[in-house]
Amino acid sequence: MQSVLSNGQKITPSKVVCIGRNYVEHIEELNNEVPTEPVIFVKPNSAIATEIYTHVTDAIHYEAEISFIIENNEFIAAGIGLDLTKREVQSTLKAKSLPWERAKGFDKSAVLSEFVAIPNQIETLRLVLSINDVIIQQANYDLMIYKPAQIVEAVSEFMSFENGDILMTGTPKGVGKVNQGDVFVGQLYDQDTLLITQTWTVL
Repeated sequence: MQSVLSNGQKITPSKVVCIGRNYVEHIEELNNEVPTEPVIFVKPNSAIATEIYTHVTDAIHYEAEISFIIENNEFIAAGIGLDLTKREVQSTLKAKSLPWERAKGFDKSAVLSEFVAIPNQIETLRLVLSINDVIIQQANYDLMIYKPAQIVEAVSEFMSFENGDILMTGTPKGVGKVNQGDVFVGQLYDQDTLLITQTWTVL
């Protein structure tokens, strides 16, 4: 699957690198422990999608995240990512100390907006997610436990970013279940300047 920049250029990531437990209030809402190092997991290219889908049997939860396209270990573009999660499956796997792939790496589990060139520093980016006209999640650089540059450094200790790979930086509080027909609106700002508005209707 491909991602699209605002100039129409198409990029094919080899993977999506995701960070768990990177916002304190989200850690608290799921009753998890605060990590002593970044919690890193990977979604395959087949997870990339542009639409939000429900599942026939498993409840799907959304997690909105500020996301970046990586080139030469630098951030070249920013966008909105939804880390879709089979929460009950994840809880079962965690209880057995098993990996999360069945809950996190399934097809169409990384829903992405278009990506835009970063106009200033990434420190000024913020994300707002509304569902059915109600603001549900808000993310920004200051609230992240591990900042994007720290994450790239930690990941690079054991795994390479290929050019075009995507980094999803973790989700703030407010995660919840995806329902068919819900209307998601993600907005990415540089300070008060709106960079992206992305609307999804859950299928």
